[in-house]
Amino acid sequence: METRESYNLEFKREVTRTFLKTVCAYANYNDGEIIFGIDDDANLIGIDNAKEESLRIENMINDSITPIPNFDIRVNDIAGKKIIHVEVKKGKDTPYYYQGKSYKRADTSTVEVDRFELRRLAMDGINIDYEERKASSQDLSYKELETKLKKEVGIEKINLDILRTLNLYSKEGYYNIAGELLADNNELSFSGIDVVRFGKNINTILYRETINKKSLLTQFDRVIEIFEQYYLYEEIDGYIRTRKELIPREAFRESLANAIVHRVWDTNSYIQIAMYDDKIEINSPGGLPAGISQNEYLYGNISVLRNPIIAGVFNRLNIIEKFGTGITRINEQYAHSLTKPSFDVSENRIRIALPLIKVDKFDLSKDELIVYDLLKNELGLSRKEISMKTGFEKSKTLRILNSFTAKNIVQKIGSGTTVTYKLK
Repeated sequence: METRESYNLEFKREVTRTFLKTVCAYANYNDGEIIFGIDDDANLIGIDNAKEESLRIENMINDSITPIPNFDIRVNDIAGKKIIHVEVKKGKDTPYYYQGKSYKRADTSTVEVDRFELRRLAMDGINIDYEERKASSQDLSYKELETKLKKEVGIEKINLDILRTLNLYSKEGYYNIAGELLADNNELSFSGIDVVRFGKNINTILYRETINKKSLLTQFDRVIEIFEQYYLYEEIDGYIRTRKELIPREAFRESLANAIVHRVWDTNSYIQIAMYDDKIEINSPGGLPAGISQNEYLYGNISVLRNPIIAGVFNRLNIIEKFGTGITRINEQYAHSLTKPSFDVSENRIRIALPLIKVDKFDLSKDELIVYDLLKNELGLSRKEISMKTGFEKSKTLRILNSFTAKNIVQKIGSGTTVTYKLK
């Protein structure tokens, strides 16, 4: 078989109890398949007594997973060999447990969830998001939100009816966590943004500000002010002043809004913004929401909203536009730049890196320009080939290629001795 194991596909050579963790993971997060009779290298092995084994699999799932998930089992014949195909549907009654523990998929492996993730699963099971829970404080004010609603929507004065419409005040008569995060002041110490401006290296900190216990709207505006201080400037030609951007303001604005709207709020961690001479990195706590892959996040123009109430308010205030288009809009800001933004998605964090704009190849150094012009006419070259064609030493070639890779000018293909480089 050409198919390989993936996030939602697992192969098993034979029937052992180890597959039950994966059934639990699929039921918790995402539809998935397990195929028995195929080894890890996708070789067809087959299962003896497939009908009897499929019945044993059914009994094992029913006896071992709590609550019992929605699954289907069938026996297929491939090239004269029997395989057992198990399909598991994502359940509504999360969390699902196997032997008292709950599981999730991490790429092609299955791992136990931590206590924070278990709490999220429990809230999913009763159909409630973290932001909907009752706020720790019920003495909240909304002057900042009122000011922005006046400007963007034309509302003169905020009241409970408006707060209910925005889903910040529940029908049960209390402010929720989303309401507390958008209030003028809150006691949620983890709800902040940590901004650091570095010098020539990370050992030199030129400026640092931690913004917390204030409305997310105030935090958003303050971080934009800091950005403009370092990455916007005016160019004067006679009597004409032209505003220039070292990094596209709209790309940063979109990245910041994306971090606020999609971050995990029930973990004690700040959004971290690292500002350098040549780039900005925005790190947001929490990986992708359940049910969305990295490819869908980067290219699919879809959005599984982790915080739909906060996202709804940001949308009404025109801070974000159509849901799910943020990555596309960030990329569009770099359409005419040699450098491109990069996106790194891990289990617990999403990082967006925005490099300085380089709109002309002559923004490159003399040595960089030589390598750039070389790669422009090639489909891909190894480091050794580039060194031979340019006459550069290995260390210089690697330094230039690493710089190009960090700025997203080149794409690195392969690994080890087979690595080649080509222009994006």
